[in-house]
Amino acid sequence: MTKEETKSVLMEIVAQIIPDEDLTNLKGDIPIREQVELDSMDFLDIIMELRKRYGIEVPEDDYIQLATIDSSVAYLEPRMRDL
Repeated sequence: MTKEETKSVLMEIVAQIIPDEDLTNLKGDIPIREQVELDSMDFLDIIMELRKRYGIEVPEDDYIQLATIDSSVAYLEPRMRDL
């Protein structure tokens, strides 16, 4: 997957987890939790969905890498490149 495809997949998963939030104006460099209502369980649901759909394991120590859209794409894109 390309970076744009990875971002699209991520946004699709986030939209599924928090369907009542408007994601159209999310800024890539600001933590997602500062922009929308995303609690700890929602965040874990995103992690679980990545594992279920794509087999991507995100160790707890790496959760900080998924704080923003930009950092999430940078973290996930190499792991999703061959999908």
